[in-house]
Amino acid sequence: MLRTTTGWLATADAFRGLDGLGTFLDRRSDDLTEMLVDHLVVVALSVGIATAVSIGIGLLVWDRPVGRAVAVTSSAVVLTVPSLALLAILSPLFGLGWGPTVTALVLYSMLPIVRNTVVGLREVPAHVLESARGMGMTRGRVLVRIQLPMAWPVILTGIRVASQLAIGIAAIGAYVAGPGLGQYIFKGLSSLGSVNALNYALTGTAGVVLLALAVDALFILITRLTTPRGLRA
Repeated sequence: MLRTTTGWLATADAFRGLDGLGTFLDRRSDDLTEMLVDHLVVVALSVGIATAVSIGIGLLVWDRPVGRAVAVTSSAVVLTVPSLALLAILSPLFGLGWGPTVTALVLYSMLPIVRNTVVGLREVPAHVLESARGMGMTRGRVLVRIQLPMAWPVILTGIRVASQLAIGIAAIGAYVAGPGLGQYIFKGLSSLGSVNALNYALTGTAGVVLLALAVDALFILITRLTTPRGLRA
C-alpha cells in the first residue's frame, strides 16, 4: 500500500513539473523566440564568414603539400583550445556579446570546411582534369567549371559539420554575454535550487538540440538541390 501511494505521489509530481514547464514556456515565448532567432543568426553569420575564408584557403593550397599541411594543421589547433578559454581570451579584444562569439565560432568552424575543400578538390579524377585541359580550358577555368562543382558535395558536408559544431558552441557564448539560447542554460546553472532553474536549463538545451536537427534537415535538402544529378549517390 505504501509503495502504491509513493508511486502515485511521484506521478503527481511529474505532472506538476510538466504543468510548470508549460506555464514557463508560455510566459517566456517572446524571449525564447528572440533568443532562437539570435542563435540562428550568429551561427549563420559565423559559418558564412568561415565558409568564404575556408574555401578561399582551400582553393589556394589544395595542390601545394606544404601550404595544405599548414592550413589544415593551423585550423585543427584551434579546436584543441577549450571554448571557454578562447572566449575569455577574445573578450578583452572584442568586448562582450557578438564580437567574441562570432570570432570564436568562425575559428572553430574553419577546420571541417578547409579540410573538405582540399579533399574534394583533390578527389577529382586526374583524367577529367586532363580532358578539360586538352579542350583548351585554362587552369582557373578548370578549377571553377570542373573541380568546384565535382567537389561541392564534399565541401557542403564540411559546411554542414561546421554548422552543427557552431550551434553547440554558440550556447557557450553566453559566458561572454553572447546571443542565443545559451543565456537560459547559464541562467539555469547559476540559479540551481530555485524554482525555475531546471526549466531554464532544460529549455535552453532542448532549443539548441531542436535547432541543430532543423539545420541538419535543411542541409540535407540543400545538398539534394545543389548537387548535380550525376554526382548524387
